[in-house]
Amino acid sequence: MAFDFAIVIPARFASSRYPGKPLAPLVGAAGEARPLIRRSWEGAAAVAGSERVFVATDDERIAAAVRAFGGQVVMTSQDCRNGTERCAEAAGQIGADVVVNWQGDAPLTPAFMIEELVAALAADAKAAMATATVRCSPATYAHLAADAAAGRVGGTTALVDRQGRALYFSKRLLPHVPEAALPRAHEATLLHLGLYAYRAEALAAYAALEPTPLEELEGLEQLRFLEAGLPVRVVTFDPPDWSPIELNNPEDVPVIEAILKEREIV
Repeated sequence: MAFDFAIVIPARFASSRYPGKPLAPLVGAAGEARPLIRRSWEGAAAVAGSERVFVATDDERIAAAVRAFGGQVVMTSQDCRNGTERCAEAAGQIGADVVVNWQGDAPLTPAFMIEELVAALAADAKAAMATATVRCSPATYAHLAADAAAGRVGGTTALVDRQGRALYFSKRLLPHVPEAALPRAHEATLLHLGLYAYRAEALAAYAALEPTPLEELEGLEQLRFLEAGLPVRVVTFDPPDWSPIELNNPEDVPVIEAILKEREIV
């Protein structure tokens, strides 16, 4: 079953950890500084068949930056409580069977994952949405562990059942690994990527629900699906040739810039 899908990149200026993050400059291999939102948009635009890529925002500064590099903008209200709600509002304006949410702070997301997410959603008729995880490499796990040890909130980890359905998502480093098994801890850890494919009707249903307790405690929007009993399909990938970390803290900037240079992304 084929779906018509659009890619939406939700972006907001306010952030308790990193105000103005979408406009934070990232220097690529050619020495050019481009704002984070542009690098995320360029990653999404590289997906085969992704001619419909939009940035959804309520901030004119972000909108102006996107228009300056030729991107399409969907203006949404300030009442959106998270990126999924912003995608739901944008979906009402653009129309699509499936909306793919590409997080604006994830410029290193591998583009090939989108097609596999959409295919997984098509194959699982009961799933409300599909999302991606990667098996942690030793380097990625070390980065997450360093954030945890320093008291920083880094990436999100996921627990998945044997049928590929999500059990839980957390900003904690899960699962707990006893000290004796720490050298192999990365093998048990799934890093959640900020990438979702929603059915249009499930996205509308999500937006009609109030935020749920665990969603508010963890600050993870996808938990609303689980707490409402809406199945979430998880597609797990082997580690790519680079660490697909998100820009969560200012300390992540040099790490991401180093990967941009290694991959010769200008």
